[in-house]
Amino acid sequence: MEFTDRYFGRVGRQPGGPPVANPRLPHPPAFRVLFPAPPDLDAAALTAALRGYAAELADATAEVQALPPSPGGPSVLGLIAWGRHVVKLAGYGYPMPAAEVETCVRPALFVEPDEKEAAYRHGAHASLFYAGYDADVLEQHVALAAAAAALAKAGAVAVLNETAHTSVPATGLLPHDEDAGDTMGALRRFPLPYLYAGFVQMTVEDEPGVWMRTRGCEMFGLPDLAVRAAGHAQTGAVFGLFRGVLADLRESGRRLDPGDTLAVGDGMYFRTRSAAEDEWYLDSPGRLVVLEPIPEGEKP
Repeated sequence: MEFTDRYFGRVGRQPGGPPVANPRLPHPPAFRVLFPAPPDLDAAALTAALRGYAAELADATAEVQALPPSPGGPSVLGLIAWGRHVVKLAGYGYPMPAAEVETCVRPALFVEPDEKEAAYRHGAHASLFYAGYDADVLEQHVALAAAAAALAKAGAVAVLNETAHTSVPATGLLPHDEDAGDTMGALRRFPLPYLYAGFVQMTVEDEPGVWMRTRGCEMFGLPDLAVRAAGHAQTGAVFGLFRGVLADLRESGRRLDPGDTLAVGDGMYFRTRSAAEDEWYLDSPGRLVVLEPIPEGEKP
């Protein structure tokens, strides 16, 4: 089968045959990967990087096909695959639009300022699209993260999730001692607002404090969450709150709706409501729930 037919899913999968992209996914997740300069994406090197990443990827394959020069078009296409997963790659020898990078990089919780600068100064980028056959949305994002980690080995500096308005340094996806050898497990344990969904902080004119909210949780069938915090010093606490609530909702299957009372941690309670009509900055493609702390004297 021709590579382009498999890339665009124009042929059916065959048992034991080469990877074929799934053309029937209605809203597949996608990441963007930034490079300082157009990378030399070698199929053998990418395959080795994937297989060396985790035992789970021992049968991973990578195919790369260079394309003739085309204004605005990709310079390379690729297929990365293992098990039930297929990830489509499209590489571009020029930067992403600055406004799109700003949307994802500015709110991101990078530890080192120079990592954000490297993202802003990038000279080339690639798009990764999930095109496999695993219906679990978390597993789809984990597969994208593993593919992006292989591109980190090829010199990538940042990984962006445009749906979530967030990004992470590419090196953050590489194996770390804390993973205890379970690299794929570490990707599955990522807090949703770290990469698979986003965490955004906003100061609003005439509004006291700082609004903090998630983005992209609709991909997981979950509501976005929002809190008005006293200041940026509460960033870690609010991130932990969102992380815990989203993990509980995902694992339990419970639904959080406006009007509910939410108990969190040791004696913390929140009321929940919808965004008000004038709270335009809380607009969300899916559901959004605002969490408001219940004062001590009003706790249930």
